[in-house]
Amino acid sequence: MHVTFAATVPADVDVLVLPVEKDGLGRVRFAGLDDAARALMTGGAAATRFEGEAGAIVEFVVSAESGVRRVALLGVGAGADRDWDKAGGALVARYQLGGTASVAVDLSSLDRPPTAQGVAGFAATAAQRDWRHDVYRTKLAEKLKPTLKTLTIVGAPGDTDSSFAAVDAVTQGMALTRTLVAEPANILYPESFVERVTQAVDGLDLEIEVLDEAAMGALGMGALLGVSQGSRREARLLALKWNGGGEGAPTVALVGKGVTFDTGGISIKPAGGMEDMKWDMGGAGAVAGAMKALATRKAKANVIGVMGLVENMPDGNAQRPGDVVTSMSGQTIEVINTDAEGRLVLCDAITWVQQTHKPDTIVDLATLTGAMIVSLGNEYGGLFANDEDLAGQLLAASLASGDKLWRFPLADAYDKLIDSPIADMKNVGPRGAGSITAAQFLKRYVDEGVKWAHLDIAGMVWSDKDGPNYAKGATGYGVRLLDRFVRDAFER
Repeated sequence: MHVTFAATVPADVDVLVLPVEKDGLGRVRFAGLDDAARALMTGGAAATRFEGEAGAIVEFVVSAESGVRRVALLGVGAGADRDWDKAGGALVARYQLGGTASVAVDLSSLDRPPTAQGVAGFAATAAQRDWRHDVYRTKLAEKLKPTLKTLTIVGAPGDTDSSFAAVDAVTQGMALTRTLVAEPANILYPESFVERVTQAVDGLDLEIEVLDEAAMGALGMGALLGVSQGSRREARLLALKWNGGGEGAPTVALVGKGVTFDTGGISIKPAGGMEDMKWDMGGAGAVAGAMKALATRKAKANVIGVMGLVENMPDGNAQRPGDVVTSMSGQTIEVINTDAEGRLVLCDAITWVQQTHKPDTIVDLATLTGAMIVSLGNEYGGLFANDEDLAGQLLAASLASGDKLWRFPLADAYDKLIDSPIADMKNVGPRGAGSITAAQFLKRYVDEGVKWAHLDIAGMVWSDKDGPNYAKGATGYGVRLLDRFVRDAFER
């Protein structure tokens, strides 16, 4: 779907959409419609209890000079930016598959014009909701084929184009993340992940670094490589660096868990639902999408995105429960459960970025624990942090972006639960507080003085139901959050 901005409604548009604020039906300006059409729509909307709630839609066929015209009323709530976002997603959900090719939204129907930021968010959410992954469909019923080609926004404020360019960069980043998350594991594995991302950011002035297994072995990344050793697919570490803040500006590192398929290894998962583990690379996918967004909009910040990429398989060479591995930091880990592999990947990636790039701040993202879904379901990601200001910045970014977070504690009492009798630590603690002990594990790899936050997004990267800016499937969670966090905390 192509989004355009125009001064007038195109003559051949299929559906004319008039935004309506909450309880604002009596204030709607029905420009270009005669009195009979206005009466029909006002009465019909009232009869269906349409009150302008954000995302509510009611459609009419009315008389026009050319015969008839389809006109829809679209609720935009109180007119806040979040209401406009919801309305944009609802509009595309309504018309994407309905045989409609073009829709025009006439903002002159409102007596109070929206802000450029609100209109840009509306357009971006509409574009995000339009994303689909039909690559492997060879037979698709006609009524399931998308038909919506053009969304025209009429009468937007003069500075909307620049506002839209920034949020459209995020939309492009989300599309990359969603594609990576949606791809099956026979197509997307560590090497092909690197190829996909490298191609997707070509021309964006990102510095790209790739480590293969030999390079990681030479650096002593025994924790990450231990996860990979049961797979025929070689592990990779991918780093994307964006230098937009100038020399000496604070540097933030985004680190993503990229387990392209997770069987659980020797501690194998139940067969039911294991196919979902293709998206166990959702943290790395979010980092890749965020780096594309930041580079596309030329963010004025210095950011490095690091993705630890492995496949966790149970062959004769696989890591065993009870094995002891040595991480790049030199700390030793007793592997109690091979299905607690994400933290083994992240700890070496965190050590590598600290030793190589010395960031002031690290935010890692991972579909790390099922315990997080037990705690928060699919409504919030979990936040852990060693710094109050960083925690506050991420919570504020989560509220502003719509990628919601909820903070969890870190404490010495939880840290003791992962002490090992034969090594520096175990990779899992007891059944209780599983998400917290995983975060405590990662905290042991953060250098003194480095601000660090861990985002457990296990319940957020894939959805079994439609959301405001996505259909069932890959959500793109994390891209909006990271972009907003960098914008607010690091750009000046």
